[in-house]
Amino acid sequence: MRKSIRTDAASKGDGPYSQSIVSANGFVFVSGQGPLDPTTNVIIGESIEEQADATLRNVASILQASGCSMDDVVKVNVYLSSMKLFSRFNEVYARHFHHPMPARSCIGAELDGILVEIDVIAEIPS
Repeated sequence: MRKSIRTDAASKGDGPYSQSIVSANGFVFVSGQGPLDPTTNVIIGESIEEQADATLRNVASILQASGCSMDDVVKVNVYLSSMKLFSRFNEVYARHFHHPMPARSCIGAELDGILVEIDVIAEIPS
């Protein structure tokens, strides 16, 4: 069994996908999120710092709607428009997570007009 979770507190996206799926085994799978304003769907910020913060706030909002927090995240996938942004991105990322940090992959990707996209997997607390 799987259940789609949706919140107006995060960007809605424009594709045929759910913001997140809660699985029967107690995990939340959050679809790739970018730095989009939840109300207008317009890109927030021009710098990687601004866009990373907005993206992680969208992720946090979806996790909250799914019954989780950033502390419940076990895996993060990060896509950067350029790996040259890596160290600047990391400074923002570190403010959104606590130790032990989740497992993470970070790759360079061709993104559609944004600098960062992030998807996560979290375990619903018992």
